Amino acid sequence: MTDDHDIALEAERRRAIRALLAEPLLLPDSDEFALVRRHAEWLRTWFGTFLGYRLVVEAGFARLFKPGLGAGRGRPLQRPTGQFTPRMYAYLALTTAVLLTCPEQVLLSQLVADIRAAAVEAGIELGDAQRPAERRALGAALRQMVAWSALREEQGSVTGYADDDQAEALLTVERDIVAHLMATPPGRTATPAEFVAHAAGPGQGGSRHRVRRRLCEEPVLYVDDLTGADRVWLRREQRRDERSYLDYLGLQAELRAEGAALLDPDDSLSDVSFPGNGTVAQAALLTVGALTERLRPGPGALVVGVPVPQDLLDDVLAVLAERHARRWAGQYVTDPVLLREAVVALLVSMDLMARSAPTVADAEPEESLAAAERAVDARHARGDARDGDLVLLAAAARYAPAEKVR
Repeated sequence: MTDDHDIALEAERRRAIRALLAEPLLLPDSDEFALVRRHAEWLRTWFGTFLGYRLVVEAGFARLFKPGLGAGRGRPLQRPTGQFTPRMYAYLALTTAVLLTCPEQVLLSQLVADIRAAAVEAGIELGDAQRPAERRALGAALRQMVAWSALREEQGSVTGYADDDQAEALLTVERDIVAHLMATPPGRTATPAEFVAHAAGPGQGGSRHRVRRRLCEEPVLYVDDLTGADRVWLRREQRRDERSYLDYLGLQAELRAEGAALLDPDDSLSDVSFPGNGTVAQAALLTVGALTERLRPGPGALVVGVPVPQDLLDDVLAVLAERHARRWAGQYVTDPVLLREAVVALLVSMDLMARSAPTVADAEPEESLAAAERAVDARHARGDARDGDLVLLAAAARYAPAEKVR
């Protein structure tokens, strides 16, 4: 009976951990919310120790504060018609600031006026409130607040504001949720760059927390994208942590000389599926196979990536589009540029391809590398491609399919 109880306990805690990693703001309508409340104390300790994350669990929400991963590593908010734009983020930040101090119930028209007044006070220039683009941007921010339950629609809806600036609604502010939206208060830094760097700081956890966070939050972790100290920690601790990733997160670690990745057998922790269905996913998978076959490096020094000649990528996609013309979406078959952009975007998002640029290891001073004992020399491990050119990364090889043509 004790063994069965322990197995059930571990399974519940694993589900709670995965739920919080996937949805850092967890609401009572989630299937796992009750599990998170039941194991709140244990989860606070585990997240704090293993990843350096702070967890707040209240009656109406659970909030896992996940610091950023650094410049260029953010995942944009999604909306039905695409990603959040910079203007939408500006409205989101202004709305958050206003909701912290406004009355518990507020009319939509008053909230819009307060948001625009807050922009003036902060020195942020907004466009004419009558312009459709401005209303759409503010409307997206307001809908996101409703989705997070920071705003509750009592009468009317914020959805109509995007099309009609006279739309009205009575809103209730859930101030406890609003107060817990920001993972890092922006007022502690003077510039955007300082804010991003401050938000990504691992604190006292150092390499231990920084490397684990990257492994849990990104598709692949490459050694040339780590400092010498982080490379040393990864090489020393990766086998020891392998069991923890499996037991607590249900993720299987794949460890290579080029880096490491955590694979999810349940395929539920990511919002991007690869391999997947659809023209773009199939084209990307077949492209990886063709490029890997032609560009596979020989034995020798550490190779994290190889440059991809543009003509080669275009030729591969042209052959694939012709071969699968009857099965693929016509818009991609007839537009090679659209197909290329979509395939590259998917592979870049999965860290199977990248735009060439100096890596962390490339920019590391010689004395810094020497100071990190047992650090792997990962400089220039992505070849000599020009900045901005495409590079096929090492993890692509594990997805290379064998295509049979009938």
